[in-house]
Amino acid sequence: MLDKKDYRIYEHPIISFKRGQKIVFYFEGKAVEAYEGESVLAALYALGIRVFTWSVKYGRPRGAFCMIGKCSSCFVKINGVPNRRSCIEPVREGIRVERQKGLPDIPSNYSVEEIPTEEVETDLLVVGGGPAGLHAALKAAQYGMNVLVVDEGLRLGGQLVKQTHKFFGSRKYYGGIRGFEIAEILEKKVKEKENITVLNGASVYGYFADGVGVAVHRPRLKNIIVKAKAIIGATGAVERGLTFENNDLPGIMGAGGAQTLMNQYGIKPGEKTLVVGSGNVGLIVSYQLLQAGVKVEALVEILPHIGGWFVHAAKIRRLGVPILLRHTIVKAIGSDRVEKAVIQEVDEKFNPVPGTEKELDVDLVLLAVGLAPDIRLFSQAGCAMKWIPELGGLVPLRTKYLETSIENLYIAGDAAGIEEATTAFIEGEIAALSAAIKLGFGGDKAVKEREELLDFLWNEYRKSPVVERARIGKLKATVSEEEMARIRKQYNSFIG
Repeated sequence: MLDKKDYRIYEHPIISFKRGQKIVFYFEGKAVEAYEGESVLAALYALGIRVFTWSVKYGRPRGAFCMIGKCSSCFVKINGVPNRRSCIEPVREGIRVERQKGLPDIPSNYSVEEIPTEEVETDLLVVGGGPAGLHAALKAAQYGMNVLVVDEGLRLGGQLVKQTHKFFGSRKYYGGIRGFEIAEILEKKVKEKENITVLNGASVYGYFADGVGVAVHRPRLKNIIVKAKAIIGATGAVERGLTFENNDLPGIMGAGGAQTLMNQYGIKPGEKTLVVGSGNVGLIVSYQLLQAGVKVEALVEILPHIGGWFVHAAKIRRLGVPILLRHTIVKAIGSDRVEKAVIQEVDEKFNPVPGTEKELDVDLVLLAVGLAPDIRLFSQAGCAMKWIPELGGLVPLRTKYLETSIENLYIAGDAAGIEEATTAFIEGEIAALSAAIKLGFGGDKAVKEREELLDFLWNEYRKSPVVERARIGKLKATVSEEEMARIRKQYNSFIG
């Protein structure tokens, strides 16, 4: 069951992994070692475990996919409690972890009444501790607001914590600094602010008339009802899947999931890899795999051209990675994990060309086929939505000041539509300034700063041809104040 091989990375050209103290926990009755700061999934993955749960209906094995707690592929029982997301559950001394098969039973000794509930008041609630959420929190705190940040992860920074490449662009927004270093800078700044409180390991589970429900998972279970004057949803995005035979086998992983294992925890996600998708994410993760000592057998792209920047493609080509255009994956082969992958050429209508199949000996297939905005909170709150392909799918409508159709609920970052980190920083600040202005913080200074940021975002940054698609999408999602007032009136009449 446990491999004798250690999958941890001990030498890396960029990252020096600072592992915590060794601890012991129990996996299906067997004592195993891990390091403080690792997730349960990461610790088990380092020991060769690839199956974490089995599907309810067909009993098929499931493995790591997103690594950020937004799918159900890594549910386990921890100390008898089922449906714990092992990718965001930290290892602790002596905990007992079991894999799940099918629909688990509710523990007989578990009582909802035992979980304490408390109310918390704050000026601003920020949901999500990634680039948009942290910049929003810092900007709001700068103008005197009391801020509560709620984040599910083991540490702040969101997707930044696993980015090893240097950011392009303005030094104001970290040009020339690596993503994981930016996360460290922001985390330090947030901790220095007395008017910012952070709840890590906590999930927002609902937007209600009397407050926002927050489930705190650690160090002890607690239910909090947050009464906030304004809310910024910076919930980020989720990995997209792809349809092909056996696409649910362990070893089929989102590109971001592999980055989490490699760059956050220092664990090799596989030995030999097929990467699907040639956008910037696919190109960058291919290079990061090579840095981690993982062989990239090929990168396939269904389109006749590379989707990402030439500089990223040139890097991996120089290192011998073939980029196969007009190719896609059609099948994964294996029993309880990926052992091979079959790729095939496609014609101009994207149909597979018979006779062009090629079998690759890989144990990992990375899907870099795009992201979808995580709009669950906004949908549950009742925000007006619109399907916008340029932004990755369904997104909330918003004013240019990033307020949604629910008054005092703002949106920023990838939740507002897939773009990239620089716009997430800027949108987080604009949303915070909008909330501050509406609540009477900051005065003319806040208004002036917001207008300057809006001018920079729309008239400089989004004028670049590189972000043309996202700019078109954001224009489609933005409505006037008058139109938003009409939408709100219609919504209020509908709910009575």
